Amino acid sequence: MTVFADSSALVKRYAKEDGHELVRQVPLLVISYVARVEVPSALWRKHRMGELSLRQAELLLSLFEKDFFEADDQPPFVVVGMTPVVLEAAARLTRRYPLAGYDAVQLASAVLAAEADPDITEFAVWDKQLRTAAEKEGFTLFPP
Repeated sequence: MTVFADSSALVKRYAKEDGHELVRQVPLLVISYVARVEVPSALWRKHRMGELSLRQAELLLSLFEKDFFEADDQPPFVVVGMTPVVLEAAARLTRRYPLAGYDAVQLASAVLAAEADPDITEFAVWDKQLRTAAEKEGFTLFPP
């Protein structure tokens, strides 16, 4: 079993939110390159809302960026690139599901990754609409 994680799940690897203990137990996550934008955005939003101090936000962002760019020995992620194939698949998915643009990219990344590696069967997501779409695409939802 390999787990694809959208950014709502990936943020939990760094910030203490409901479900963080579940996400932190997964040793390797498959993620979309769009997380490079969404995770920092979520962490800075938490800072602006007073949920994280400036120091906490900077530290968590630093940890994420280290994992994203520098983890060579045992990387915590496999990153699906933002390619024209992914973007075209995302555009097609918006016809079937009421997804925001980046959510469609997340789902397209997961679908294409699962086609390349049938062990990718679970989709870690806390966003309701993306969760529904992922289930309709045949993924087992994480958490159940």
